[in-house]
Amino acid sequence: MTDTSQQPILAGRNLVKRYGRVTALDHCDFELYPGEILAVIGDNGAGKSSLIKAVSGAVIPDEGEVFLEGKRVRFQSPLDARAAGIETVYQQLAMSPALSIADNMFMGRELRKPGWRGKWLRQLDRAAMEKFARDKLSELGLMTIQNINQAVETLSGGQRQGVAVARAAAFGSKVIILDEPTAALGVKESRRVLELILDVRARGIPIVLISHNMPHVFEVADRIHIHRLGKRLCVIDPKDHDMSDAVAFMTGAKEPESAAA
Repeated sequence: MTDTSQQPILAGRNLVKRYGRVTALDHCDFELYPGEILAVIGDNGAGKSSLIKAVSGAVIPDEGEVFLEGKRVRFQSPLDARAAGIETVYQQLAMSPALSIADNMFMGRELRKPGWRGKWLRQLDRAAMEKFARDKLSELGLMTIQNINQAVETLSGGQRQGVAVARAAAFGSKVIILDEPTAALGVKESRRVLELILDVRARGIPIVLISHNMPHVFEVADRIHIHRLGKRLCVIDPKDHDMSDAVAFMTGAKEPESAAA
């Protein structure tokens, strides 16, 4: 159960983002609380992606503020958000298929060998990176992958998604954002990814889950943020509403009794 009396770990206040004459975010609010899975749902074009990009540094809002652990932050890029402990797994996965699992885990933050070989010759500490990658995959039950040096292109869709989630869990110390993690996966692989999400939450890392898959949302989410016309319409508890309610709110067929704060 989410304790909304706590301070949100990640919050957006009055966020506005315009692209020419199109207003993608219209004075939008957002809160993610410690230890919860918050699902973000909305129709295509509702502004979900713009919201997530605004709180993860991928776009800079025109107006409004973002807070991490109660402190105002001004991310200029996703690298700033990553450095602050926010990891985002996009639907495209942002992986290099020809590189190994270990290389993909450390892409952009490779470990150098200690001493002069790392400092001056810039040699990579492959043994340390491989051990770290193997340990993280084992922690999340993903060591059905036998060889940490096999190319990512040899993995199934579910295994690739697993590696992406493991990478986020390994480096996302405060928040993990998952964009459509089960899209284009089969039933069995989707099940494994959902178990992974619950495993990560059990480690105390709060998760933002963007998804169109209502059964998955209602299975794992603690709260559901419903986005419509560029702003948060309401936040519902999946135990108090059903999927038809959520879809009706999302499409405008039904109005919530009161917009949640």
